[in-house]
Amino acid sequence: MITWILIILIVAFFVSRIIPVKGITNITVQEAKNKGKDKRVQFIDVRTSGEYNGYNSKPFMNIPLSNLPAKIDTLDKNKEVVVICQSGMRSTRAAKILKKHGFNKIYNVKGGMSAWK
Repeated sequence: MITWILIILIVAFFVSRIIPVKGITNITVQEAKNKGKDKRVQFIDVRTSGEYNGYNSKPFMNIPLSNLPAKIDTLDKNKEVVVICQSGMRSTRAAKILKKHGFNKIYNVKGGMSAWK
């Protein structure tokens, strides 16, 4: 019985990580690039400063994931936000943080900078 409860909890944990949160949309690199010239969109790269300095793309400003909660007030809640990281994992966490702070139009770039070529 305890084994089944443990299995159910583990499955629930992984499912909760995969299911998208309402208000967060996963987009392709091309869709993100198409938004690149729109002044109503904020672009945030949540990788570390070292990763960002090694390779970045013009529309993205660097706010490392660890600094995001402290810098969230510098962002406009009324604008769309495109979030990227190296692979898509940290940007998913960043998108959830933004959602909890009242942002409504959040886009997570699938594949992250690894796919941005």
